Amino acid sequence: MKIILKEDLESLGKCGEVIQVKDGYARNYLFPRNLAIPATKGNLSSIEEITRQKKFRDEKKKKGEEKLKSDLEKISITAEVKVGEEDRVFGSVTSQDIAELLKEQGFEIDKRRIDLEEPIKALGVYTVPVKIHGDVVANLKLWVVKQSEE
Repeated sequence: MKIILKEDLESLGKCGEVIQVKDGYARNYLFPRNLAIPATKGNLSSIEEITRQKKFRDEKKKKGEEKLKSDLEKISITAEVKVGEEDRVFGSVTSQDIAELLKEQGFEIDKRRIDLEEPIKALGVYTVPVKIHGDVVANLKLWVVKQSEE
């Protein structure tokens, strides 16, 4: 079955391309998820419109991502940790902890988007990269400080 892609799909192709796929794949996966449409004469004449709409959606999404990036880079978060002798940290600060601190600030960021190479195990100031989408990466300032003893 010949179809026209409405979205960029890594395994199939770019938006607006006409490709050949199995009938079941098109009917059961691509059409219900609104990823493609059948390649009829009417639809073939509207390929330019489909690509223009996708470009418009992508630009709008990119603007939202850039705004989120600038908002994240304006704030700094503080993780209070328990320390022992010689300021050795008990445990570590993980991407899960950073996601929870961001949630308290009003940002819903998935912990898998926080790009820590390894958990933070020392006091100090860190720059943590947060992948927002694709090539948009925000650098978040994280302060790891001693928990105040009350």
